Amino acid sequence: MKIKILMIASICISTTTFAGGYRVATQGQNALSMGHTGVAMTDNSEVVFFNPAGMSSLKSDTDISVGITLIDGNTKYQDSISNTSAETDNPIGTPFNLYLAKKFDEKASFGFGMYTPYGNTVEWEKDWAGSHLVNNIKLQSIYFQPTLSYKFNDMFSIGIGPTYTLGSVKFNRNLNTFLANANGERANVTVEASNIGAWGYNVGFLVQPTNKLSIGISYRSQVDMEARGESADFANIPESLQTVSTFLDTTFDADLVLPAELTVGIAINLSSATTLAFDVNRTFWSAYKNLNISFNPTTHRDTTVLALNPRNYNDVNIYRVGLQQKIGNSLTIRGGGYYDDSPISPGYYTPETARNDSIGLTAGASYQASKRIYIDFSLLFLMFKEFNGSYAFYDDDNDPDTPPISFSGSYISSVMAGGIGLNYKY
Repeated sequence: MKIKILMIASICISTTTFAGGYRVATQGQNALSMGHTGVAMTDNSEVVFFNPAGMSSLKSDTDISVGITLIDGNTKYQDSISNTSAETDNPIGTPFNLYLAKKFDEKASFGFGMYTPYGNTVEWEKDWAGSHLVNNIKLQSIYFQPTLSYKFNDMFSIGIGPTYTLGSVKFNRNLNTFLANANGERANVTVEASNIGAWGYNVGFLVQPTNKLSIGISYRSQVDMEARGESADFANIPESLQTVSTFLDTTFDADLVLPAELTVGIAINLSSATTLAFDVNRTFWSAYKNLNISFNPTTHRDTTVLALNPRNYNDVNIYRVGLQQKIGNSLTIRGGGYYDDSPISPGYYTPETARNDSIGLTAGASYQASKRIYIDFSLLFLMFKEFNGSYAFYDDDNDPDTPPISFSGSYISSVMAGGIGLNYKY
């Protein structure tokens, strides 16, 4: 049987849409502690990410926020039919954020953001039941966002600017369910892509009809990531197959669509000390229907191998709510939560994105340490519904009469995160 390896790169690249199988929102400590609401808030420079129109409504001439979040994620797999199980052993993820907002005058402001919305490592047990789909993934990405904001009057403001994304990923999987060398070590491939860059843009609107109500709208464009000439390295190939071109190191090209997002929200000042916020986020995942992978010709590979890998994602919503309460002159406490729909269709669940609908519970606080410095804290507990999922498109051979192999089982995931940040106002 000739081995078919056309699924190798698709899993590697697709993990940029999830933080190691989870979509965890950690783009600001204050926002995170309020259920990751923020599109209608104007408290600090986190608005550079959530809604740049809000920069013109900040009270300080200069506002700088910096933060880091520690993420501990875990996924368990169980197949009751074969009585097999596995569990991830992931290192702690450390996404960070840095925002600067600076007023030119009473109407115009400049902002800059640097943040890591996707960055984590997922490591399954060696040679586990799904190792032909994924063994481990290491993902890193940094977003750079310069932005301008203009306030037309006391009611209406706008913000707009480009975004540049720089990312890298390293992914390993076994070639199939049985192939091994003379020592019994499973044949595997490592696919690595680095310094992948792409441009997008963001735009935001803020309406403040009264001093008690703010309405925000933020849109992030679709981003097309293009990997070109990246490496695919093979290991533990049986001696009898080491000269077969299918198993020789090569390069690959791939394109990935990162979907557009639209967020609408309101913030209500219930009193001078209490703020209630609601956000609805629409992510246009339907742009991600499939992924074309091209394994390039090299000195020992005289043909291009093209694969079409189905994903069939759906547009989904995230519903967020948050509450902020000031206590005295130096302490602010926050709480919130959100419900996140999964974009994955039945039959398209792969172990690197083995997620279902989730509920996030959040809490946090800010302490004013001095006239200009605030210390921010956040906590997140993200719970995924246990589900039985499958991926029905893996194929071990080139025989068109042989149906694809379905890999299925029950998955349960959870994420805990804690963050700390500093906010400087001048």
